[in-house]
Order: sequence, then C-alpha cells, then structure tokens
Amino acid sequence: MRIVAETGKPAAEFARELGINEVTLATWVSRARKAGGDGTLGESECEKLARLRQLANEQARCVRELEMERAVLKRRMVLWAK
Repeated sequence: MRIVAETGKPAAEFARELGINEVTLATWVSRARKAGGDGTLGESECEKLARLRQLANEQARCVRELEMERAVLKRRMVLWAK
C-alpha cells in the first residue's frame, strides 16, 4: 500500500503489474489510509513474517528432497524393469 501512496502511480496500474483485481488493491489502499498506518510492520507482524518465511524455507527444502527421492526411484524402476 505504501508503494501506491509514495509513487503516485494509479492503483489500477499496480494491480495489473501484480496480477490482482484493481478493486481489491484499491480496497487495501483505502483501508490502509483509514487505519492511518505509515506502511511499516509492527513487532508482532515482523515476528509472524519471520515465522512464515522460515516455514516456507522448510517446505521448499522438503519439496526438493522429495523431488530428489522421486528421481532416484524413477531411475531404480527403469533399471529394475530391464
């Protein structure tokens, strides 16, 4: 929301760039303005964001491991079928 306010670009343009509905972004900007926030995250939000990032990293690691295991199993099946 802060980017929309600072750059002066129309919200519709940002919405197209982000691939979201224009009305949705306009609603978010309007709510942020009404809340009077300066666009920065509070301490609890920063903690939540850090936890979410950590969770995303763990999930990405698990996905990579599963993809490697799948590739190994595929190779084993090819060798076994011969």
